[in-house]
Amino acid sequence: MQQQDIFSKIDKKRLPHHVAIIMDGNGRWAKKQGKDRLFGHFSGVESVRSVTEGAAELGIECLTLYAFSTENWDRPQAEVEGLMALLIKTIHGEVPTLNKNNIRLFVIGDRSMLPTSVQEELQEALDKTAANKGLKLILALSYSSHWEIKEAVKKIAKQIQAGNLEIDDITDDVVAQNLDTSSFPNPELMIRTGGEHRISNFLLYQLAYAELYFCETQWPDYRKSHFFDAIVDFQRRERRFGKTSEQIQENLD
Repeated sequence: MQQQDIFSKIDKKRLPHHVAIIMDGNGRWAKKQGKDRLFGHFSGVESVRSVTEGAAELGIECLTLYAFSTENWDRPQAEVEGLMALLIKTIHGEVPTLNKNNIRLFVIGDRSMLPTSVQEELQEALDKTAANKGLKLILALSYSSHWEIKEAVKKIAKQIQAGNLEIDDITDDVVAQNLDTSSFPNPELMIRTGGEHRISNFLLYQLAYAELYFCETQWPDYRKSHFFDAIVDFQRRERRFGKTSEQIQENLD
């Protein structure tokens, strides 16, 4: 099916506010090409451009991309160093395009673990896109849910210790307000490319009621047409949040 045909099937009134993507398959894709893993990561940059463009075209509010997990620090040093160099180059090169398309960049994760040069490049990009009002593009860098939830618990404990919060006042909202994603709605759709069927320590608290969509396409081959397919699939699903179909229909009526 042609990209325009897929686009025409999307109901603009029923878009997910927030889509999160695990960009998987770079290494395996590169291996098939007889290249090293970094070649796959480099090739995946075009996929980021295409999907970000597609999300902006649709008018989606937030797009989170799982770019680098805390576990990824355990990969071979050469690969990690190559990824950091690619990150600097990509962020520096993409800022003019982000501004042209009114896209604002955000970052979640433990930035203190990133090399100083990466931190500086990120901060510059965050500052240069801060006035943009369109798509919120959120990069999960040096991120894991275990880290994020642990840090949220620490923040809440400090508030209790300081006498600013009572234990019985801890609600779902209080927990959410202390997560890295406190400024964004929870994802309604999570996409994972590359054929694996797991969440890999990604937004575990936030994905409680998200629709999960897994596809075989590896990330370097993934384009906005694949993204549109996922949106169409999302719109075919009934989101019940623990209720029955009849209750959902009654609310619609």
